Amino acid sequence: MSKLRIRFVGGLKAALMLIVASFVTVAFDAAVVSGPAQAQTIRDIQVSGNRRVEPETVRTYLQLKVGDVYDPGLADASLRTLFSTGLFADVSIDVQGAVVTVHVEENPVINQIAFEGNYEVDTDTLASEVQLKPRSVFTRARVQADVQRILDVYQRQGRYAALVEPKIIELEQNRVNLVFEITEGSATKVKGINFIGNRAFTDSQLRDIISTTQAGWFDFLKGTSVYDPDRLNLDRELLRQYYMKNGYADARIINANAELDRDGSGFFITFTVEEGEQYAFGAMNIESSLPELDSGSLRGDLLTYSGSIYDASLIDKTVERLTLAVAERGFAFARVRPRTTPDFYSRTIAINYVIDEGPRIYIERINIYGNERTKDYVIRREFRLAEGDAFNPLLVDRAEKRLKGLGFFKSVEIKKRPGSAQDRVILDVELVEQSTGELSFGAGFSTSEGVIGDVSISERNLLGNGQFLRLRVGGSFERAQIDLSFTEPRFLDRNLAAGFDLFHKELDQSDTSGFRSRKSGGTLRLGFPLAEDLWAQANYTLTRDEIFDVDNNASLAIRDACGDTNLSPRLPSGRPVNDPSCEDTSYWTSALGGSLVYDKRNHPSNPSSGYYLQASADFAGAGGDVQYVRVQGEGRAYYPIAEKITLVGRVVGGHIEGWGGDDVRILDLYFRGGETVRGFDQAGYGPRDARTGDSLGGQTFWAATAEVRFPIPFIPDELGISGAVFADAGSLFNASERAKAVVDANDLLDDETVRSSVGGSILWNSPVGPLRVDFAHALSKESYDEEQLFRFGASTKF
Repeated sequence: MSKLRIRFVGGLKAALMLIVASFVTVAFDAAVVSGPAQAQTIRDIQVSGNRRVEPETVRTYLQLKVGDVYDPGLADASLRTLFSTGLFADVSIDVQGAVVTVHVEENPVINQIAFEGNYEVDTDTLASEVQLKPRSVFTRARVQADVQRILDVYQRQGRYAALVEPKIIELEQNRVNLVFEITEGSATKVKGINFIGNRAFTDSQLRDIISTTQAGWFDFLKGTSVYDPDRLNLDRELLRQYYMKNGYADARIINANAELDRDGSGFFITFTVEEGEQYAFGAMNIESSLPELDSGSLRGDLLTYSGSIYDASLIDKTVERLTLAVAERGFAFARVRPRTTPDFYSRTIAINYVIDEGPRIYIERINIYGNERTKDYVIRREFRLAEGDAFNPLLVDRAEKRLKGLGFFKSVEIKKRPGSAQDRVILDVELVEQSTGELSFGAGFSTSEGVIGDVSISERNLLGNGQFLRLRVGGSFERAQIDLSFTEPRFLDRNLAAGFDLFHKELDQSDTSGFRSRKSGGTLRLGFPLAEDLWAQANYTLTRDEIFDVDNNASLAIRDACGDTNLSPRLPSGRPVNDPSCEDTSYWTSALGGSLVYDKRNHPSNPSSGYYLQASADFAGAGGDVQYVRVQGEGRAYYPIAEKITLVGRVVGGHIEGWGGDDVRILDLYFRGGETVRGFDQAGYGPRDARTGDSLGGQTFWAATAEVRFPIPFIPDELGISGAVFADAGSLFNASERAKAVVDANDLLDDETVRSSVGGSILWNSPVGPLRVDFAHALSKESYDEEQLFRFGASTKF
């Protein structure tokens, strides 16, 4: 028994051990099949669900390979890689023993892309912006990216309320049509532009400086009233440069905020300005480290003068001028660096121009990219250097600024890269062109002409040659004119502006002088700078002047001008006989002329300080039918009395005199009225025929104005409305010798009496241009003068 038992016991132990071993084996096998695969070697990788993509292509994206030990981390990385290809909508990896199965669900292929609801932006533009194309793979991420690109296009057009909804139309063979349904919304324009911290300049003046404009009546002719963040950055720089030009060396544009109003219909832009104090130029010095260079000989090239208002642009121009002057003296690699020393107590800035030797590097090549329209020579002529010249960083920087100033390009960037040798450099000029054409028109009402209007078409870069061309048509109930102007700004590749003007003008003076006139002709002109802010121009003009539709009851002087040979018979009423001998009369004028303009105003169209001087002379008689000499002059001065209050002074005058026995013809005489001395009608003062009341014109005139401009209380600056009070004085006298001969001495009213007036004005920088309303009362006048209490129309800036 015991032996059996022993045997039994021994057999039981062995059986238990066998059972335990079997469980361990089964558990191990189960772990291999269903647990982590670290210990399992991959024998095969299978791909399922693919239609277009080859299995081997899928395997190339896997980080698991046949023969490798299965790693869950590598499996996860493989999933991410497959998803990142954009080829698949879904991916899974299954493991069965040593076999790995990759199941994929492919993204559909785009058959066609369409846009619906786009009226303001054409389909070609949108198609060029989106990245998805026909036969490309559809993914939701790419569609959303293209939705944002379309929205960006509309935002650049000022349509921030635009909505884009992508929709797909499923087709067979896993293809889809993609449709972008667009709701454009209305243009989101700039409703208001305000400034904070500006004391030296009004909001209206600063609005004239920046490129962004407020929404107005004729916004469809220009895009500057559409909100553009890039343009806002440009405006900040324009404001900073403007302050630096007018003495505010510490000026900063702290920020420019654009806030969308509650209904999303427009932006309100606010510029925060820190002006600082105004400075003047202090001591000027030139310091040279070049032993052979006489720095004293360069003082004539300085454009910055002690005591004048600080102007940062003059420093840049002086540096460029000194650099060129030094190069002409044989120092091709010289550098000029300005060192400024501000004195906060005296509010002056002293400048020391330091001249030293720069690195000896030459320009190997200048490459130009992006000018699809503008010709190369138009760009190259803005450089003051060429291939083979010494490389000067300053002149390259100035060339970049001049190219930007042309207004032909959205962006200009000049990049430098190494050339074929250590002392060689290549310049790459990268440009992005912009539209240079403009269509504009305006309309209004004038008390002197009634309804007025004009339309003009201009092109600032004609055929890519950098030339200016403008065609303008305008008129009113009493005037009709058309003119064509062409200007070549760099004639003969020099700093000469050459051009011509062709014109035709008809003027109805029946109410004031009893006749109508017509002038047709053209002018050739050549302009050039003599110095900083000083411009000279020479011109030749050939015109055909005609007087017609002379009133039968017009003055004898008028009838004489039209060739009436029978002036002596008179009716009992004193009026001339209806004589057919008064016919339409025309004559040719051939005149040479010249002018000088010196402009030191702090603002081109709405100044508050500075002065403007202009003088011109014309000599007629180089051929033609008439001979005369005419001289004219004008001076304007602006002085800031207080913040936003400006005193304006103006003096203007002219004289015309016949020579060689010729008298001055009536169409060449001066006719003056409310445009020079307010309170008087058109041609309201000056020589007159007492019998007919016709204005006869004069050979000499002068006028002077003193005006104080100020903001109107309780009217926001952003409306552009201001007020003024003024005092005018002037005179027009000296009728033509022919008028004195044919008009009875008792009827000819001609004297040098001063006419004067006082009054007030309302000025408005309207969307169609500057307008003003004048209320004037004549203080001194003659009994035969024609007055005008109220005058409304387009304002002449002075």
